[in-house]
Amino acid sequence: MLVILCCLTALVGCANYDYPSKVNIGDAFPSASGQSLEGESVNIPDDFKGEPTLLLLGYKQDSQFDIDRWLIGLDMTNTQVAAYEIPSIQGMFPRMFSTVINNGMRKGIPKDLWKGVVTVYEDGDKLQRFTGNQNPNNARVILLDPQGRIVYFYDAGFAVSALNALKSKLER
Repeated sequence: MLVILCCLTALVGCANYDYPSKVNIGDAFPSASGQSLEGESVNIPDDFKGEPTLLLLGYKQDSQFDIDRWLIGLDMTNTQVAAYEIPSIQGMFPRMFSTVINNGMRKGIPKDLWKGVVTVYEDGDKLQRFTGNQNPNNARVILLDPQGRIVYFYDAGFAVSALNALKSKLER
């Protein structure tokens, strides 16, 4: 129980910094490393180069609701794109409890989807500084081109118009 309380305190206390977005279309996505729930190391964006890739970044547990709406929208519209959930958690304490946090996520996510969830701890602050963490419950939706450059960015929560704009970028 004490470990859970410490984890919750650390997670709540990690969102103390308020960063505006610095994303510009055409920018290269910053290099970050993480680990999939399968336990594989992943280097973003290098491991995704060669095909368009959709990143759904979340900074708080509550952003999962927004990410789920995006994933449902993609599925319902039969949008074909490699999509990855990227929980990005800043701070020393979450890194210390990363095994506990990852195991908690594994309990709520079907095993066949673990490859598509890449948790970023060490570079979590870097990603938050780049994409902004204002309105932290909103996912950061980023479409990368095959070279790892940003061709679409949205951070205002799920909207059908935003999904349609994303789809139009994929159809080009």
